[in-house]
Amino acid sequence: MERFQAGAHWAGRKESAGECARRAGLLFASLAECDPAYARWFEYAYSRKNALTLPFEPTQDTFLRFFERKKYRLGRDAFYFDAWTGEEREGRGGQLSFTCGSGLPFYANGCVLHLPREEPAAGRVLTVPVLKKVVNALVRAWEPDRCVILSEDDPASKRLAEPTGACLGWFMYFSRARGRVPALPKSVRVEPVEDRGSLIILTPEPFSRGNTAHMDLAARVRERLEKAGLLPPVSG
Repeated sequence: MERFQAGAHWAGRKESAGECARRAGLLFASLAECDPAYARWFEYAYSRKNALTLPFEPTQDTFLRFFERKKYRLGRDAFYFDAWTGEEREGRGGQLSFTCGSGLPFYANGCVLHLPREEPAAGRVLTVPVLKKVVNALVRAWEPDRCVILSEDDPASKRLAEPTGACLGWFMYFSRARGRVPALPKSVRVEPVEDRGSLIILTPEPFSRGNTAHMDLAARVRERLEKAGLLPPVSG
């Protein structure tokens, strides 16, 4: 099974520490409803040993206190945070990071969640029903312009939360403000996310870059999304 990550981006939207803390608290509460893997959190550290000494309750009040620290501020107004579920011994599975509150282009607002890599959590989370909940959690909390879930082997994953990212993944969400989703191949599911936008699910099973049928389908979907203005053309 390929390794996946979920990402969201929203254009420059200056917000207060209080509003960012409210959104962050909502995100973590919503993720906890998705799967037990998201029931506990630790501040991220560069060693597993250190991180496990930094548990926290992801509430609005907690994030307000975090955002008072210099280490979680970017410039005068933007905020940054990095957390980990403590579930996995190696790699970045369960790591979540976000930047919010920025109205400036050089601090891009975005959120990236590295999905579980190890069993049993990976087998539970990397399914359509649970990942739909993960996307909904990102949308409810951040009200992003777009979200995507894609393989970490995809070169586009390095630009997951960038404003100009042209990511096409297993799951894709576009806000209503981005435009209308065009007609797509019949095998592709398109569902509303409340009244906020549309969710596209390419395949019922995990999308694989090693699967020729999956890649052919992705190419057809990308062409239609580019024509609709929802994805920028791939450069080069």
